[in-house]
Amino acid sequence: MREALALAGRAEAEGEVPVGAVVVLDGAIVGRGWNAPISLHDPSAHAEIRALRDAAAHVENYRLAGATLFVTLEPCAMCAGAIMHARIARVVYGAADPKTGAAGSVVDLFAEARLNHHTVVESGLLADACADALRRFFQARRRATG
Repeated sequence: MREALALAGRAEAEGEVPVGAVVVLDGAIVGRGWNAPISLHDPSAHAEIRALRDAAAHVENYRLAGATLFVTLEPCAMCAGAIMHARIARVVYGAADPKTGAAGSVVDLFAEARLNHHTVVESGLLADACADALRRFFQARRRATG
């Protein structure tokens, strides 16, 4: 999660919402991502999606069975769908997202029994640090726009 927090810092330095993600497989980081929808002009360029793309390229397979995704913010519905399609075994997120969280805050797509893949979800790892990064970012943005 500390690496994901560092990547969130990279997103913030680029003017993006500070969210970072890493994919770990067999004890090694195989994918890294940070938010970049603004700079890439791509609504799908969330940290999770970018980490999944990086990991899939690294292992040369779009299926990431047995992998764990660490992300600083609870995944949204788009990211939850991509995580399940990639067959990620486990998601560990830091801060809950009460507005768009799809791992229990708004909906829980990972618990939907009708879907064909089920990812284990754990929450709260370094939650304070993850939430603080987001809080500071939005406070600064509100001050700047006055």
